[in-house]
Amino acid sequence: MQDQILEIAQRIRTLREIMEFTPAEMARAASVTEAEYQEYEAGNKDFSFTFLYNCAQKFGVDIIELLTGETPRLSFYSIVRKGEGLNIERRKGFTYQHMAYRFQDKTAEPFLVTAPYFAEEQDQPIHLSRHPGQEFDYVIQGQLKVQMEGHTEYLHAGDAIYYDSGHGHGMIATGGEACIFLAIVMKDEEEKGE
Repeated sequence: MQDQILEIAQRIRTLREIMEFTPAEMARAASVTEAEYQEYEAGNKDFSFTFLYNCAQKFGVDIIELLTGETPRLSFYSIVRKGEGLNIERRKGFTYQHMAYRFQDKTAEPFLVTAPYFAEEQDQPIHLSRHPGQEFDYVIQGQLKVQMEGHTEYLHAGDAIYYDSGHGHGMIATGGEACIFLAIVMKDEEEKGE
């Protein structure tokens, strides 16, 4: 895992230098402090999905390029068979399977997410993230506690939530078991070049 973090950090640093962005500019784009950004770029801190997504948007590249160093090539259609999504492990225990990683110029990033249940998180504040665009989350199995700034919602299998992801949002599995949900992150109009 540490090798993967260092590889991603190197890609981010290289792109920043090629595009002549300062660490301060990248920190603003990634919604972190400059010191935090430099920890990420040095490979000293594991990346959150939101950080990677925001960096990819600033660079104008597909998030897959930051994760793998490869550019998606398909433009007509892409099939990902069960269990064969691109595995991304971010945030304590959460696993993301990117379900369209081979497709280029996506207007949305679809993920199959598994959120582990941690008893110690149940009565703690939920960390909130922000990124441009909108998001749709559909619960497939288990229960999800969703924090939308000052609002808390509980979603069960078959429930869905759609929201402006520029607002603070976060989620944890609840109900004593892991939660599996489909998360579709949609770019905003500026990012799509419209």
